[in-house]
Amino acid sequence: MKLEKKETTSLAPLLPEITQSPDEGASISSAVFNISTCMIGAGIMSIPATLKVLGIIPGFLLITLMALLVDVTVEFLLRYTHSGNSNSYAGVMAESFGKTGSLALQFCIILSNLGGLIIYLIIIGDVLTGSQSGETIHLGILQEWFGIHWWNARPFALLFMVLFVLLPLLLQPRIESLGHASAVSILLALVFIAISFAMVIYAIWAGKTMKLRLFPEISSTDSFLKLFTTIPVLATGLVCHIIVHPVKAELSKTSDMTSAVRMSLLLTVSIYFAVGLIGYLLFGDTIMSDMLVNFDKNSDSPVGLLVNDVVRLSYSIHLLLVFPVINFSLRANVDELLFPKKIPLESDTPRFVCLTCAILAIAYLAAIVIPDIWYFFQFVGSTTIACLAFVFPGAIVLRDAYGISTRKDRIMAVVVIVLAILTSSVAIFNNLYSSVQ
Repeated sequence: MKLEKKETTSLAPLLPEITQSPDEGASISSAVFNISTCMIGAGIMSIPATLKVLGIIPGFLLITLMALLVDVTVEFLLRYTHSGNSNSYAGVMAESFGKTGSLALQFCIILSNLGGLIIYLIIIGDVLTGSQSGETIHLGILQEWFGIHWWNARPFALLFMVLFVLLPLLLQPRIESLGHASAVSILLALVFIAISFAMVIYAIWAGKTMKLRLFPEISSTDSFLKLFTTIPVLATGLVCHIIVHPVKAELSKTSDMTSAVRMSLLLTVSIYFAVGLIGYLLFGDTIMSDMLVNFDKNSDSPVGLLVNDVVRLSYSIHLLLVFPVINFSLRANVDELLFPKKIPLESDTPRFVCLTCAILAIAYLAAIVIPDIWYFFQFVGSTTIACLAFVFPGAIVLRDAYGISTRKDRIMAVVVIVLAILTSSVAIFNNLYSSVQ
């Protein structure tokens, strides 16, 4: 296995080549924070809803299985990166499938990353300005504190956050500079879990916890097919392939990348277990696709309402800090797709600023129009995420451009591809079938 620095191919550099001495590189802790931040995003809010469908025991088993499969496919990518002549996911695809492979990957990354950014803004908008589910209206924090006014409606509140919070973070040229923001975002996620855990303890003491459903209730073909709709949601929450190469490029020791990914997966799975159990104990079968929505009416006392607001705000700020990490990869891919022969993006300030503002504007406008995240999760998870996390890495192994795949690798590649295509097809079919009923 070749671990030395390689020359980037002209077909598909995801990021410009970075030359640095070992002392100048990012630390493994920074890598863990950035990778974990990429995974612990909006998906965490839908974990309790997936447990409502699957039951506690199958849900926990499926989360673990998905994490193991993600670890396998990331290892595939890293091995072929080390053995080839590219330092990017798109470059590895180009070496295996030519320019068509590189373009297919970039197209999927752009759609999935942009979808993720839109989902983040939708959730932030729900927390700040409220949402409506059927005939039930959930007030946002701004309406609860200041009443309903034109300036705290979703378009104006999100515009303020976009211009004065997100834009300064998005204008950072290197992902390493986001390491501190990522660390804070992980801390806020832990704060969210800690407060939610305290609420569960109080609910247990007061005898107000919901009854746990250990296994799914399968009473018809529809209920059985619905189980498959949770897999794209979990895949969306655990995918980290698109951030692996940018983070690896800035590590002082590239050999640390495998350890960083595994530590990130362990941290993420632990947080998902905790949030899933907490959400189910607090809300049971009334859990919404976005768990934060449930916190708006969880208490009638002033102290309880304040705690609920802290929970919602802590995770909203977490998503604000996750946003730049996801945007980093998206911006690099859009630039490579539109300007493949230009100088590196960080060296061209006007192009860098224009791309950043354009992506942010598209995400903002979509977040104003799109009302719900659940079906958006399933659509992205069943299409672009399935390709990025499982189909493309498996296909790279089967193509075996450098002759390094073992028989075990090829068997595992076939397994992940078949599972991804099968489960995604069933999930898409179930959603289409349900929509016409």
